Amino acid sequence: MRDVAIVGSSQTKFGKLPKSNVELFAEAAIDAINKSGLSQKDIEALFLGTVFSDFEEGQVNMAGFGGAEIGLGNIPATRFEGACASATVAVRDAAMWVASGQFDIVLAGGTERAFTMGTPFATRTFAMGGDAKYEAVTGNTFPGAFAMAARLYAVNYDIPLDKLMEMLASVTIKNHKYGALNPLGQFYGKMGDLTVEKVLSGPRIAEPLGLYDCCPFSDGGSAVVITTAEIARELTDTPVYIVGTGQGSAGALFRQKDFTKPKSRVASARMALKMAGLSPSDIDVIELHDCFTPAEAIALEAMGFYDWGTAAKASDDGDTDIDGTYPTNISGGLIGKGHPVGATGAAQVHAICEQLRGEMPQGMQVDGPEIGMTDTLGGDFGTIAHIVLSLSKRRK
Repeated sequence: MRDVAIVGSSQTKFGKLPKSNVELFAEAAIDAINKSGLSQKDIEALFLGTVFSDFEEGQVNMAGFGGAEIGLGNIPATRFEGACASATVAVRDAAMWVASGQFDIVLAGGTERAFTMGTPFATRTFAMGGDAKYEAVTGNTFPGAFAMAARLYAVNYDIPLDKLMEMLASVTIKNHKYGALNPLGQFYGKMGDLTVEKVLSGPRIAEPLGLYDCCPFSDGGSAVVITTAEIARELTDTPVYIVGTGQGSAGALFRQKDFTKPKSRVASARMALKMAGLSPSDIDVIELHDCFTPAEAIALEAMGFYDWGTAAKASDDGDTDIDGTYPTNISGGLIGKGHPVGATGAAQVHAICEQLRGEMPQGMQVDGPEIGMTDTLGGDFGTIAHIVLSLSKRRK
């Protein structure tokens, strides 16, 4: 298997955008290609993540239309759907195809118009990522699922629920602080001064989760250009190598028992780190799936960064802030930057690439990171994918 690197990455502004899914992807894709030093004629395949395009616009076969929009020609173009992890799965598969030798240069990314759908419609379609037979019919939604997760976390680790939510308020305060600094974030210039009191007094969404514990619906697109290490070194002095990838799966929540310890996430993270020949302590910066404040703590523990039951306190202590042990979601994450589900995973990869290259906006650059990791959750831990990125080639 060949070494693989990213030579160009991009995302659009996230928020409510007056553009189609194809146009959102095209904006990010053209920028990523331009940054790579390549042109459209060099792209040999397109892997595109999108979840709700058929519901949003009545449009399926999105990959073919996306490729045609930017002039890629009659190359293979494939749509990937793994709920919110769709773009990460697309990036992972693109890396494997390049590593295998089938293609030398692949464009991967995602697109979504979740904000434009409106809250009632988006809520109904998002719920399809859970189990339709045993969850959706009960009225359960993803805020409901993570509200249950918060309560289960409190019981498992003997933390009073009000104390837990007070600690978890630090997650949204941190992520909005950096989201307010991110020009491409949905809340750029907004909510950078949240307080614990404001978070805890916010409108209730699914008790004990309030409005500020939840990520928004977003429109947006993202893209990365993936090629061989040899080609990458000809194009740039700062290729970002994909040194490890992982993917896991799970069924309905009732089959998982304790979903504060999601086995699919544990398996996927271990797979990615094993492939990279690294351990959690080697990771300098993290972009993970903070769809809700409890989700950030659960992800950090499942990925191996903190012992079970300790990540909420670590966040409250500032250990996941920009100058902490494990800087997490310094882009703003899903909560502060936005969550266009089909585009989120590749946007996380883009954020890590910018961190490793020292290109983050002012106030968001971690000091000298060399290795980063992404984590993207689809559905009820049904599709989980991880990518480990490094300034040097894999270390086996």
